[in-house]
Amino acid sequence: MKKYIAILLVSVFLVSCKSKAVAVQNKTAEVAETKTDKKAIEKHYDNKLDFKTLYIKSSARYVDEKQSQNVSAEIKIEKDKQILVSVRFLGITMAKALITPTTVSYYEKINSTYYEGDFTSLSKWLGTELDYSKVQNLLIGEALDDLRKGKYTQEIVENLFRLDDEKETNIKKTFFLEPEKYLLQKEQISQPSENRMLEIRYSDTKTFDQGTIPTAIEINAVQPKGKTDINLNYNNITFNEELSFPYSVPSGYKKVIIK
Repeated sequence: MKKYIAILLVSVFLVSCKSKAVAVQNKTAEVAETKTDKKAIEKHYDNKLDFKTLYIKSSARYVDEKQSQNVSAEIKIEKDKQILVSVRFLGITMAKALITPTTVSYYEKINSTYYEGDFTSLSKWLGTELDYSKVQNLLIGEALDDLRKGKYTQEIVENLFRLDDEKETNIKKTFFLEPEKYLLQKEQISQPSENRMLEIRYSDTKTFDQGTIPTAIEINAVQPKGKTDINLNYNNITFNEELSFPYSVPSGYKKVIIK
């Protein structure tokens, strides 16, 4: 079912449900100079998590116009190498996904289907550029894009540093950093011409020796046909344990073909 897939890959399959909405934003504050913007971005990356592996036990809630579901999610990350997500309901594994920089694989039990492919075909299907880093960054509270590689205008909005991508494209990107540690509080990706927006909010941060990580992630997506919400709450977080990443598709499952 799509709700399990959505929880598995979070924004990936949230976008696959075409749940992004228009962002209508009025700028009234004075825009800061680019050099100030660079300072904020540099300080954001001072918080970069330093780890080899990350293990998360999470509760997850999926809500759309027709249904809602509470499940548990186990997330394993070997930094920059692989992510394994298992979604369970009443202790039973309902879906599992393995993501690497070159491959995306998942299976779900309800319809006995599975997918194996790469980010190229998946990005074409979703209609938005997608890669491993974006998925990993979303889960650990870093900006989806590498802010150091772009150009942004900056202003203060509700005591947050707001960075707006200067690129003149049909996709608008905005990032909000809090002023104390420059941690990411919110990011928005919108396609005004398509009347879509994806908003991701982070809260309840917890600090470890490896750095600071949010323990609550709220993903909201709106389009004319409806709204989708996903909430992740990290109940247990451990770093640098020896982790295994077992993944195999059960026999008899039907392969999903993305054209």
